[in-house]
Amino acid sequence: MTHYLSAEEILQLHFLVIEDYGGSHGVRDEGRVRSVIEAPAQEAFGVEQYKTVYEKAAVYMRNIIGDHPFVDGNKRTGVTVCGVFLRRNGVKLTATPKQIEDFVVQIAVEHLDVDEIAKWLLENTL
Repeated sequence: MTHYLSAEEILQLHFLVIEDYGGSHGVRDEGRVRSVIEAPAQEAFGVEQYKTVYEKAAVYMRNIIGDHPFVDGNKRTGVTVCGVFLRRNGVKLTATPKQIEDFVVQIAVEHLDVDEIAKWLLENTL
């Protein structure tokens, strides 16, 4: 059974990221926040669109980093939500903070897709 994050948890993680590292609080687009919450568990005709925990984590990252649902701190929030989701589901990120930072920037700049992000997560977790 997959343990997803609730809207409240994602909003709280964003708040904490801004409190800890600076920036502006606030939601820029509520529809995009709803998408972040719903996308990892999305089904089509009763079949999960994202089957693995890595794909689901990648969707969290891609949607937060790429869609900018928050006023500020989207990259930091994206990686934080991803890490919490993975940990909640028994997976731990093993990449160094610098490797994570570089990868998050790569996601933003190169608009990486779910499969590319999931592959990196699989290679950088236990």
